[in-house]
Amino acid sequence: MTDKIFAPNNQIRPIGLPQKGQAQQIKKAPGQSFKDILAGEVGKGLKFSAHAQARLEARNIKLTKSQLNRLNTGVEKAASKGARESLVLVDNLALVVSVKNKTVITAVDDKNLKENVFTNIDSAVIM
Repeated sequence: MTDKIFAPNNQIRPIGLPQKGQAQQIKKAPGQSFKDILAGEVGKGLKFSAHAQARLEARNIKLTKSQLNRLNTGVEKAASKGARESLVLVDNLALVVSVKNKTVITAVDDKNLKENVFTNIDSAVIM
């Protein structure tokens, strides 16, 4: 004896994915070029761990937009070379980044940099 199993005509899709025929829209501000939109979307990939956020706050380190852009560029360069954990030097800051996860693990400013040893890194990027 065989039982028949009937499936509904509409397909089951994971939550959050657009339905067939629906495209995700990125809102474009007037006057923005494709390059500007792309740069904004690419920059969103870098995260800061709770430890890194605590270090930045405790040491009163505020990253400028320029520094964040250079940090992103450094992480992308390290990724293109196959790095996994990288020390990225931006101006007077040293940041250890998990390249694979695109996550800043810790941050040290020049005042606290003296006599520090960075372990578990396989590359260094100077920006």
